[in-house]
Amino acid sequence: MADSQPLSVLFVCLGNICRSTMAEGVFQSLARKPPYEGLIGEIDSCGTGAYHVGEEPDDRTLATLKSHGITDYVHYARKVDASDFDKFDYVFAMDRSNLDDLQRLQQRRKPNSKAKVMLFGEYSGTGKAEVISDPYYGGRQGFEKAYEQATRFSLNFLREVFPDVEPPQFLTANFGDPRKREAGSLSARVPGADHASLGTWNLVG
Repeated sequence: MADSQPLSVLFVCLGNICRSTMAEGVFQSLARKPPYEGLIGEIDSCGTGAYHVGEEPDDRTLATLKSHGITDYVHYARKVDASDFDKFDYVFAMDRSNLDDLQRLQQRRKPNSKAKVMLFGEYSGTGKAEVISDPYYGGRQGFEKAYEQATRFSLNFLREVFPDVEPPQFLTANFGDPRKREAGSLSARVPGADHASLGTWNLVG
Protein backbone atom coordinates (compact mmCIF):
# COMPACT_ATOMS: atom_id res chain seq x y z
CA MET A 1 0.00 0.00 0.00
CA ALA A 2 1.35 3.43 -0.94
CA ASP A 3 1.82 6.07 1.75
CA SER A 4 -0.07 9.35 1.89
CA GLN A 5 2.35 11.13 -0.44
CA PRO A 6 1.65 10.84 -4.18
CA LEU A 7 3.99 8.41 -5.87
CA SER A 8 6.22 9.48 -8.74
CA VAL A 9 7.01 7.16 -11.65
CA LEU A 10 9.63 7.25 -14.42
CA PHE A 11 9.61 4.97 -17.48
CA VAL A 12 12.90 4.25 -19.24
CA CYS A 13 13.92 2.65 -22.54
CA LEU A 14 16.88 3.24 -24.85
CA GLY A 15 15.94 6.25 -26.96
CA ASN A 16 12.75 7.55 -25.26
CA ILE A 17 10.63 7.68 -28.40
CA CYS A 18 8.88 4.28 -28.53
CA ARG A 19 8.47 2.06 -25.50
CA SER A 20 8.93 4.41 -22.55
CA THR A 21 6.71 7.03 -24.17
CA MET A 22 4.06 4.38 -24.82
CA ALA A 23 4.20 3.38 -21.17
CA GLU A 24 4.10 6.97 -19.97
CA GLY A 25 1.14 7.82 -22.19
CA VAL A 26 -0.85 4.80 -21.03
CA PHE A 27 0.02 5.29 -17.39
CA GLN A 28 -0.88 8.98 -17.44
CA SER A 29 -4.27 8.10 -18.90
CA LEU A 30 -5.02 5.74 -16.04
CA ALA A 31 -3.42 7.63 -13.17
CA ARG A 32 -4.78 11.11 -13.84
CA LYS A 33 -8.42 10.13 -13.68
CA PRO A 34 -10.67 8.75 -10.94
CA PRO A 35 -10.25 6.61 -8.98
CA TYR A 36 -6.46 7.04 -9.16
CA GLU A 37 -6.41 10.81 -9.60
CA GLY A 38 -4.26 12.45 -6.93
CA LEU A 39 -2.54 9.22 -5.91
CA ILE A 40 0.25 9.54 -8.47
CA GLY A 41 2.36 12.70 -8.64
CA GLU A 42 4.95 13.22 -11.34
CA ILE A 43 4.98 10.86 -14.34
CA ASP A 44 7.79 11.07 -16.89
CA SER A 45 9.90 9.03 -19.28
CA CYS A 46 13.47 9.14 -20.56
CA GLY A 47 16.14 7.11 -22.31
CA THR A 48 19.44 5.56 -21.28
CA GLY A 49 20.90 6.95 -24.51
CA ALA A 50 20.91 10.45 -25.99
CA TYR A 51 20.07 9.40 -29.56
CA HIS A 52 16.78 11.31 -29.81
CA VAL A 53 17.04 14.09 -27.20
CA GLY A 54 14.51 16.83 -27.93
CA GLU A 55 12.48 14.73 -30.37
CA GLU A 56 8.79 13.90 -30.12
CA PRO A 57 7.67 10.27 -29.74
CA ASP A 58 7.79 8.00 -32.77
CA ASP A 59 4.80 8.58 -35.05
CA ARG A 60 3.78 4.97 -34.60
CA THR A 61 3.69 5.34 -30.83
CA LEU A 62 1.46 8.38 -31.10
CA ALA A 63 -0.76 6.68 -33.69
CA THR A 64 -1.17 3.62 -31.44
CA LEU A 65 -2.03 5.74 -28.42
CA LYS A 66 -4.50 7.75 -30.49
CA SER A 67 -6.18 4.60 -31.79
CA HIS A 68 -6.89 3.67 -28.17
CA GLY A 69 -8.30 7.06 -27.21
CA ILE A 70 -5.15 8.73 -25.86
CA THR A 71 -5.05 11.86 -27.98
CA ASP A 72 -3.14 14.63 -26.21
CA TYR A 73 0.03 12.99 -24.97
CA VAL A 74 3.02 15.33 -25.41
CA HIS A 75 6.66 14.56 -24.66
CA TYR A 76 10.16 15.47 -25.79
CA ALA A 77 12.87 12.88 -25.40
CA ARG A 78 15.56 13.29 -22.79
CA LYS A 79 18.37 11.21 -21.33
CA VAL A 80 18.20 9.82 -17.80
CA ASP A 81 19.97 11.91 -15.18
CA ALA A 82 21.38 10.77 -11.84
CA SER A 83 19.01 13.21 -10.11
CA ASP A 84 16.09 11.08 -11.33
CA PHE A 85 16.92 8.51 -8.65
CA ASP A 86 16.25 11.10 -5.96
CA LYS A 87 13.19 12.50 -7.69
CA PHE A 88 11.18 9.38 -8.53
CA ASP A 89 9.85 6.61 -6.29
CA TYR A 90 9.76 4.04 -9.09
CA VAL A 91 12.02 3.85 -12.13
CA PHE A 92 10.72 1.23 -14.57
CA ALA A 93 13.01 -0.24 -17.23
CA MET A 94 11.45 -1.64 -20.38
CA ASP A 95 14.03 -4.41 -20.86
CA ARG A 96 16.93 -6.01 -19.00
CA SER A 97 19.61 -4.02 -20.80
CA ASN A 98 17.92 -0.79 -19.70
CA LEU A 99 17.63 -2.22 -16.20
CA ASP A 100 21.34 -3.06 -16.03
CA ASP A 101 22.29 0.43 -17.23
CA LEU A 102 20.01 2.08 -14.68
CA GLN A 103 21.19 -0.06 -11.80
CA ARG A 104 24.83 0.66 -12.60
CA LEU A 105 24.15 4.39 -12.81
CA GLN A 106 22.24 4.41 -9.54
CA GLN A 107 24.92 2.39 -7.75
CA ARG A 108 27.70 4.60 -9.06
CA ARG A 109 26.10 8.05 -8.72
CA LYS A 110 23.18 7.75 -6.29
CA PRO A 111 23.62 4.66 -4.09
CA ASN A 112 21.46 6.09 -1.29
CA SER A 113 18.67 7.44 -3.47
CA LYS A 114 15.02 6.56 -2.91
CA ALA A 115 14.15 5.17 -6.35
CA LYS A 116 13.13 1.56 -6.67
CA VAL A 117 14.65 0.53 -10.00
CA MET A 118 13.00 -2.49 -11.56
CA LEU A 119 11.74 -4.11 -14.72
CA PHE A 120 8.27 -2.80 -15.56
CA GLY A 121 7.38 -6.32 -16.65
CA GLU A 122 7.61 -7.52 -13.05
CA TYR A 123 3.95 -6.45 -13.08
CA SER A 124 3.03 -8.73 -15.97
CA GLY A 125 0.38 -10.54 -13.93
CA THR A 126 1.53 -13.88 -15.37
CA GLY A 127 3.89 -14.89 -12.58
CA LYS A 128 6.85 -14.31 -14.87
CA ALA A 129 8.63 -11.04 -15.65
CA GLU A 130 8.29 -9.78 -19.22
CA VAL A 131 10.29 -7.33 -21.29
CA ILE A 132 8.82 -4.85 -23.74
CA SER A 133 10.77 -5.45 -26.93
CA ASP A 134 11.88 -2.47 -29.01
CA PRO A 135 9.38 -2.10 -31.89
CA TYR A 136 11.42 0.60 -33.68
CA TYR A 137 12.58 -1.53 -36.61
CA GLY A 138 9.34 -3.45 -36.99
CA GLY A 139 5.77 -2.75 -37.99
CA ARG A 140 2.62 -1.60 -36.26
CA GLN A 141 2.12 -4.98 -34.59
CA GLY A 142 5.12 -4.37 -32.34
CA PHE A 143 3.67 -1.07 -31.17
CA GLU A 144 0.31 -2.71 -30.46
CA LYS A 145 2.11 -5.34 -28.40
CA ALA A 146 3.93 -2.61 -26.47
CA TYR A 147 0.59 -0.89 -25.83
CA GLU A 148 -0.99 -4.10 -24.57
CA GLN A 149 1.91 -4.77 -22.22
CA ALA A 150 2.05 -1.18 -20.97
CA THR A 151 -1.67 -1.28 -20.20
CA ARG A 152 -1.49 -4.61 -18.41
CA PHE A 153 1.62 -3.70 -16.41
CA SER A 154 0.17 -0.33 -15.44
CA LEU A 155 -3.08 -1.84 -14.18
CA ASN A 156 -1.21 -4.48 -12.18
CA PHE A 157 1.09 -1.87 -10.66
CA LEU A 158 -1.86 0.30 -9.64
CA ARG A 159 -3.66 -2.62 -8.02
CA GLU A 160 -0.45 -3.56 -6.20
CA VAL A 161 0.19 -0.15 -4.64
CA PHE A 162 -3.47 0.84 -4.15
CA PRO A 163 -5.24 -2.43 -3.23
CA ASP A 164 -8.09 -0.63 -1.47
CA VAL A 165 -9.05 1.51 -4.46
CA GLU A 166 -12.23 0.46 -6.22
CA PRO A 167 -11.35 0.12 -9.93
CA PRO A 168 -13.51 1.64 -12.68
CA GLN A 169 -16.39 -0.60 -13.67
CA PHE A 170 -15.14 -1.02 -17.23
CA LEU A 171 -11.83 -2.40 -15.92
CA THR A 172 -13.63 -5.00 -13.86
CA ALA A 173 -15.80 -5.94 -16.85
CA ASN A 174 -13.02 -6.12 -19.45
CA PHE A 175 -9.94 -7.09 -17.47
CA GLY A 176 -11.28 -8.84 -14.41
CA ASP A 177 -11.23 -7.32 -10.95
CA PRO A 178 -7.79 -5.67 -10.61
CA ARG A 179 -7.91 -6.26 -6.85
CA LYS A 180 -7.83 -10.02 -7.36
CA ARG A 181 -4.39 -11.56 -7.59
CA GLU A 182 -4.92 -14.63 -9.74
CA ALA A 183 -1.78 -14.94 -11.86
CA GLY A 184 -2.51 -14.09 -15.44
CA SER A 185 -5.99 -12.70 -14.87
CA LEU A 186 -5.26 -9.44 -16.64
CA SER A 187 -2.94 -11.05 -19.14
CA ALA A 188 -5.70 -13.31 -20.34
CA ARG A 189 -8.15 -10.50 -20.92
CA VAL A 190 -6.27 -7.44 -22.15
CA PRO A 191 -5.53 -8.60 -25.74
CA GLY A 192 -9.21 -9.14 -26.46
CA ALA A 193 -10.57 -6.26 -24.43
CA ASP A 194 -13.01 -3.76 -25.82
CA HIS A 195 -10.63 -0.87 -26.45
CA ALA A 196 -13.57 1.35 -27.34
CA SER A 197 -14.38 1.18 -23.66
CA LEU A 198 -10.99 2.69 -22.92
CA GLY A 199 -11.88 5.61 -25.13
CA THR A 200 -15.27 5.91 -23.48
CA TRP A 201 -13.44 6.37 -20.19
CA ASN A 202 -11.71 9.37 -21.82
CA LEU A 203 -8.27 7.82 -21.71
CA VAL A 204 -6.29 10.90 -22.65
CA GLY A 205 -2.95 11.90 -21.18
